[in-house]
Amino acid sequence: MTAPAATAPRPQRRTSPQRAQLRDLRIQNVEELDASYYLRYDEFSAGSRADWHSHSWGHLNYAAHGTMELEVPGARFLTPPQQAVWVPPGVPHSSTLRHAIQYRALYIAPALCAALPGEACILRVSPIVKAVVADLAARDIRQPATPADLRLAQVVADELAKAPVQHSYLPGASTPALAQVLDALQADPADARSVADWAASVHLTERTLARHCQRELGMSLGEWRQRLRFLRAIDALEAGDTVQQIGFDLGYGTASAFIAMFQREAGVTPEQYRREFCGPGAAERR
Repeated sequence: MTAPAATAPRPQRRTSPQRAQLRDLRIQNVEELDASYYLRYDEFSAGSRADWHSHSWGHLNYAAHGTMELEVPGARFLTPPQQAVWVPPGVPHSSTLRHAIQYRALYIAPALCAALPGEACILRVSPIVKAVVADLAARDIRQPATPADLRLAQVVADELAKAPVQHSYLPGASTPALAQVLDALQADPADARSVADWAASVHLTERTLARHCQRELGMSLGEWRQRLRFLRAIDALEAGDTVQQIGFDLGYGTASAFIAMFQREAGVTPEQYRREFCGPGAAERR
């Protein structure tokens, strides 16, 4: 009699580690520069923080690898690598990093910011912006000085000026009951409770909770949870986790269901995303 084939063990769902004590990041000083543009390239480890500060220059902030979290008064931005946060001149901001990122920033002198958004917002990083910044970083050009490099920096500024503005990829809530639901999902993105169940947990009707979501988030609770899972998936891909493990950690019953969600959000599969956007140390763990 033939023995039944062994089945692969189901991965154990993991819980998020406690955040270690935050480490302070160096604040870039651009105030004394005699220049039009300045580029910053850095590697920041998980558990890093830049305290509240501001610059007289405007600057674009994004993670070439990983997800970035940045706050301005009244708003918190959490972005994947295809998106960046624009901070206009004089706007106070801070940043707390839950995961390691490869950081990129383009500082633009105040006189050149008139064509750019007047409030902090999310801008999409176009392929042109990505390519130019990658080229300047590869040559370690921080303060473009030659006519050719100044033209490249100006191309980036022109691309940013025409990029569609988005006010939040993962918006927050002001209503305490909805904020409680979002906090619970942040703590456990795999929680698959229905809108009705969430509403009952915060003593609201399903219709009332759905109305709060549309008014404050601009989307359904299901879409918000999917965006949260997508951001967490990016960090897990960076860490080298397997697609199966990531999907299970995020509450998907099968790897194919997780891959379908990821492809809807990113336009590529998780492995394609890993190859294109993640750093060289992000090879999948076997």
